[in-house]
Amino acid sequence: MGSPDYTSSELEARRVSLPELGGMLKMQTDEKIGYSKKLISAGVPVIAIAFAELLIFSGRIEEAAVTYTLLLIILSLSIIISKKLEIRKIYQALILLPILRLVNLSMPIFFETNLYSFVFMYIPMTIPATIISIHQKIPGEKTVDLLKKMRIYLPFSILAGLIFAEAEYSVIRTSPLIPDLSPVNLLLLTIIMIFVVGLVEEFIFRGIIQTRLEESLGPAGGILLASLLFGIMHSSYGTPYEMAYTFLAGGVLGYFFYRTKSLSFVVMIHGFINVFLFGLIPLLGPGLGLI
Repeated sequence: MGSPDYTSSELEARRVSLPELGGMLKMQTDEKIGYSKKLISAGVPVIAIAFAELLIFSGRIEEAAVTYTLLLIILSLSIIISKKLEIRKIYQALILLPILRLVNLSMPIFFETNLYSFVFMYIPMTIPATIISIHQKIPGEKTVDLLKKMRIYLPFSILAGLIFAEAEYSVIRTSPLIPDLSPVNLLLLTIIMIFVVGLVEEFIFRGIIQTRLEESLGPAGGILLASLLFGIMHSSYGTPYEMAYTFLAGGVLGYFFYRTKSLSFVVMIHGFINVFLFGLIPLLGPGLGLI
């Protein structure tokens, strides 16, 4: 085959494109280096959190508390001295997890693990989470739009909650947090699991952490890393299967949040999972006693 014939203008265009090509390659290289730096900045505290949760998993609670305390101090200092706003925001998001775990570890000293202990564990987290959220852009939706979508969100959340809870109950045979299914007990369970546990956890993991990581690492990286943290933080159940399951469930919730930008939607799903998991299924049996 002969060489192609180019006009003078085409040849000029090819000559001009060489510097442009070099600039594009340099830009791509800089982007890769920048992405790697952000990944390392987020990855180091994630590894520290995973190490602390491994200590909890192995029953070394005191060592885990010390590790989380040190991590809390290091992240706090890093937020103060870091010159990059993006890195500071990542650490602001991740610092919520050491606080959450330290509050969680302190509760059994004063209270038995029951329905109301969740209130004492999660309500304090609204303070640092709210403060940090001031500096984070959290996707939301207008109340009018939410009310219009509620006829879809509510039944879907109940159905998804039942499916996820049935799967999780097969992994961990939970005990009921209420003595019976009286209307009062069921109402209390629903309120606490949706408006306390589900709201606080989803606000932290999806609203703050996933949103921040998405902005730095992209949607896939943000969802993956936030879901990994969500799974790791379930180490206290003492089984790797629960951690693997919550990692996958967190990925689904993260994807729903990414697609809908509705925190209320994932809060409802999370809340109904817990209603079924800690109330209906343990008292009625798998399949709600219908199987």
